[in-house]
Amino acid sequence: MSEQAPNEARVIPLRRAAVRPSAVRPGTTRPPSERATQARPSTAPTTAPPAVAPREPLWRDLVGDVLRRERLAQERTLKDVADAARISMPYLSEVERGRKEASSEVLAAAAHALGLGLGDLLTLVQGELTRVTSRRVPPSGRGRSGSSYDGLCLAA
Repeated sequence: MSEQAPNEARVIPLRRAAVRPSAVRPGTTRPPSERATQARPSTAPTTAPPAVAPREPLWRDLVGDVLRRERLAQERTLKDVADAARISMPYLSEVERGRKEASSEVLAAAAHALGLGLGDLLTLVQGELTRVTSRRVPPSGRGRSGSSYDGLCLAA
């Protein structure tokens, strides 16, 4: 028969559990601290890992931030703007949160519902992009021309 207690369920893992360095493995008698001091071959240098470069902001996040900021500045509800733009309230909410990549028609409708033109919305987003990226350390200068053009270029 079985060696298990009658009221205990038998658990069969579907995949192997991840091995944690500090956990004692079954069948070993050495404590984790002793195993940690044991010499291990290493192929990686002992220097600190390189710092991860900050992510570029996503266009949809910037558009959503600007739409939400404009809506709140006008003290309007999400439902009010969505009805005026003739788009669903959940969709407009997802656009504002940067979860959906809205089409130009949806952006134009939302902008018009807020009393803006599509160009006005894009100009505000471009200003936000410039503001967010100017806080970062400038790149090494590779691939940059001598001009200081700070314009926005969208290609379809």
